[in-house]
Amino acid sequence: MTPALPRVLIHTCAALLAAVSLAVTLHSGLAQRGVALAFGALVVLGELTRWTGPDRVREAAPLGAAGALSYALLGEHAGRPTGHGTAQVVTVVLTASLLGSVPHLARGRGPTHDDLARRVLTAGFAAACFQPLYNRGVFDGWIGPAYALLLLALLTLTALCDAVLAAALAHARTGWPFGPLLRDELRAMPGVGSAVCATGAVIALAVAVAGLWALPVFCVPLLLTQVSLRRYAAVRATYRQTIASLARATEIAGYTPAGHARRVAALSRAVGRDLGLSGPELAVLEYAALMHDIGQLSLVDPVPAGATAVLPAAEQRRIALLGGAVVRQTGGSTQVAEIVERQADPCAEQPLAARIVRVVNAYEEKARDAGPGGPLTALEELRLATAGEYAPEVVEALARVLSRDGLTLPMSG
Repeated sequence: MTPALPRVLIHTCAALLAAVSLAVTLHSGLAQRGVALAFGALVVLGELTRWTGPDRVREAAPLGAAGALSYALLGEHAGRPTGHGTAQVVTVVLTASLLGSVPHLARGRGPTHDDLARRVLTAGFAAACFQPLYNRGVFDGWIGPAYALLLLALLTLTALCDAVLAAALAHARTGWPFGPLLRDELRAMPGVGSAVCATGAVIALAVAVAGLWALPVFCVPLLLTQVSLRRYAAVRATYRQTIASLARATEIAGYTPAGHARRVAALSRAVGRDLGLSGPELAVLEYAALMHDIGQLSLVDPVPAGATAVLPAAEQRRIALLGGAVVRQTGGSTQVAEIVERQADPCAEQPLAARIVRVVNAYEEKARDAGPGGPLTALEELRLATAGEYAPEVVEALARVLSRDGLTLPMSG
């Protein structure tokens, strides 16, 4: 199955669900319009506060997601049954999501088709699990803690469904392996995902007792969490810019070719993704790859073309230790410093991130000036290197990454 096929299927299912829901709602009319408008306004507000930064985040509009889920699981309003069904939930969520996206679309930074498909399908899934059974009286005997646990269980199931959708869409978009992507999604669930689920459950329970006045009260904590996440993202962006500026110092000083650190970092991240590293591990790997040559600034005479892979092991080790010292002195992460220091260690003693940096740096240096056949030649040299010099599993992961980028590779022996 090609990577694009799951994306086509997900988009088709979302479009069919949206079309059927709109048709049913237009035919039957909008039940309890005040409640529908209130929850629609909540989703609109969530979309207006959507994260539109350069980095993709798992849930860019957590308030909108919580509003959609709470409406899908809403059984009563101020003690009176609501009576809306799955079709109305999908219609309200889709319409509100599109309305809230208009300002972002005008600036060219609105939600993608993937985001809208996920929102429609997750809201439809939660509503389909709850609304038909609730309207038939199946949950009439569920009161107090049992009813709250029921909502949390349905939200957890919906979150798992959303994680599968997100991983499948990312696999289709990037070509990265589905397994590591799904693990990343599941690892992210206890973070903002748990906040979205908890807020959705609390809003549904509170509106059932107190009415629509509960909406603004119980939205504030999630809004504050979203503000905190944005500040954290800004700090991360600033840190990354600092690392990138430090990495360019070797290029400006003439120790390494222009763009070498950036290319090694991008390729290292792709290899780490292929090998199943988590999001935080990939960030550390990227920073270490950017800084892997920083130790060359301590050399009196530059290494020709900055090619450290051909130096004696002792000299490579000395440059790596100098680089780790620079990272520590500039306030960098100890994890990053350790990877930079250990990139010249024997392969068997290195952490995986250091193995990746070592292999990718050697590949980039070998392929740089080897002409049209440089990538193939460089890979064969890495495969045929002395046992223990380069990690075989990393070399093969590098080969897979390059193959997905359109390079035809020979079969490994």
